[in-house]
Amino acid sequence: MQFVHTMHSTVLRTRRLLPLVQSRHIQKDHTQTSAGLQKVISALTSVCGADGVSTGQTVREQHGRDESVHRCHPPDVVVFPRCVEEVSALAKICNRHKLPIIAFGTGTGLEGGVGALKGGVCFSLRKMDQVLDVHQEDFDVTVEPGVTRKALNSYLRDTGLASGTNAVHYGTMRENVLNLEVVLADGTVVHTAGKGRRPRKSAAGYNLTNLFVGSEGTLGIITKATLRLYGIPEAVVSAVCSFPSVQAAVDSTVHVLQAGVPIARIEFLDDVMVDACNKFNSLSYPVMPTLFLEFHGTEKSLDEQVRTTARHDAWYAALALRPGCKAYATDVCVPLSRLPQVIVETKEDLIQNGLTGPIAGHVGDGNFHCIMVLDPDDTDEVQRVHQFTERLGQGTCTGEHGVGLGKRALLREEMGPGAMGIMQSLKATLDPKNLMNPGKVL
Repeated sequence: MQFVHTMHSTVLRTRRLLPLVQSRHIQKDHTQTSAGLQKVISALTSVCGADGVSTGQTVREQHGRDESVHRCHPPDVVVFPRCVEEVSALAKICNRHKLPIIAFGTGTGLEGGVGALKGGVCFSLRKMDQVLDVHQEDFDVTVEPGVTRKALNSYLRDTGLASGTNAVHYGTMRENVLNLEVVLADGTVVHTAGKGRRPRKSAAGYNLTNLFVGSEGTLGIITKATLRLYGIPEAVVSAVCSFPSVQAAVDSTVHVLQAGVPIARIEFLDDVMVDACNKFNSLSYPVMPTLFLEFHGTEKSLDEQVRTTARHDAWYAALALRPGCKAYATDVCVPLSRLPQVIVETKEDLIQNGLTGPIAGHVGDGNFHCIMVLDPDDTDEVQRVHQFTERLGQGTCTGEHGVGLGKRALLREEMGPGAMGIMQSLKATLDPKNLMNPGKVL
């Protein structure tokens, strides 16, 4: 029995180690002959013009990686469609030639989700950047996929509306998408809640909208999204609170939420992350476990912009702790009642194992990140990082970053064979040739 248990543990560790290092060794099993590739490029060019197709090495490499530790896997071709009709036509060409299709937005993902593991065609959606319809009286907007949150809120600045980003107050992305226009692998265009429909709620049929929101490009390419909007609060007050210990900071979070305080955002940085942010942004916060809180509806605080800068630059601040290294972000989300114990245990684990992993968390919804700064060429450190992530196996493996390439093994262990079988059946139905972002999620 002991031998069997030990063997299983070794296999488990090896399997969990693979997501971080396997992208350094994957070889493309998809190849195109020179003549065949030129034929495909000619067909793609006929759809979106010569300036809408690129085979340049620099462009391909830019579209073969995100901000994660995973190695660049450039596509064979990058296309820049300008409308849903072009996306559909390009998808039909790829389907006919059995070419993988990888959708690319801004390249800021953290799980290797845009790498072209089997080559193929990258659909860069940056030219589809229009805000199409704003319905102020209905609090919704329809946008193309190239529209960023900041660009949308800039467009909306004179309407008194904004796109909500604070999960504690407004919910996660899934709660804020009303309808999607999606191009499937064969070029078919579907609308997940009915064409042109934007009800605030619906119980009609299966929830296809949420299915595609969480699919990471493995089921189709989103070409339009109808989103909820919210009234901009009359004013905002922010507060920065330092605590003597991680336990005290996270306990306070739980107490605030249990007391029903109407708070919009609670973010947590441990002392290591505060120190990194101070150095990266020339700030002067006390180097202690710290909560950043935001309340809507009252007088605006003068330090809001400084607070926002510190939190949103946490990724780059952590990387600056070890120049030349890479970062791997954990994305654990646990029930609020478990949050204080889990974060305290995580902090102790990092110290005991000599790992660089400053902690930042959206603790209002139980979600926190250890930004593991490591040398991917140091196999011992890679092993220790993955043994650490093994011990984080509580709640869900990803609260917001997604699965991509990096968390596939964790997803299988979390969901179990039954749920995974259903997902694989859905994938096979919508993408029978396995062309949509192959090698990701499942």
